Amino acid sequence: MISNADDEQKTSKYTNEFEGLYVGTAESEHVEMYLKAIWHIRERGEEPKVSSIAKLLNIKQPSVVEMLRKLDSAKLVEYKKGSIVELERQGEQIGKQMIRNTRLLEVLMKDALKIEIDEEMACGIEHHMKNVFTDALCTLLKHPRKCPHGFQIPKGKCCN
Repeated sequence: MISNADDEQKTSKYTNEFEGLYVGTAESEHVEMYLKAIWHIRERGEEPKVSSIAKLLNIKQPSVVEMLRKLDSAKLVEYKKGSIVELERQGEQIGKQMIRNTRLLEVLMKDALKIEIDEEMACGIEHHMKNVFTDALCTLLKHPRKCPHGFQIPKGKCCN
């Protein structure tokens, strides 16, 4: 027979493991979406400004400013009021990785699985892909250089 203390310990252990898997996930996904948006705006040859980020993400400008301040404090971007946003080295890497993940997933859906591209699904998955998975997916797809939308897919270590 298991005592209540044993039950509580198992429940507590499970709860801590469960919470440990998801604590910070929503916040990190939010950060990744901003960095991806900034990366994409630059890729299009535009200047990443509060207004362009807000428009792309369909978020109000004051919310964008608040997040840019957080990203600046975390040294992921360089942001000063009224200026364009610059990605710092780590922010650049994260944004590029999110773009790479998304575009490889789009190729997977369209070319390998022969299904319609589901942007919402790709966006949900992209945040949980580890580099080993992304590189394996890229290799499986024979290192595609463009996504179905015609954008370049950033190269990974597996492409060299």
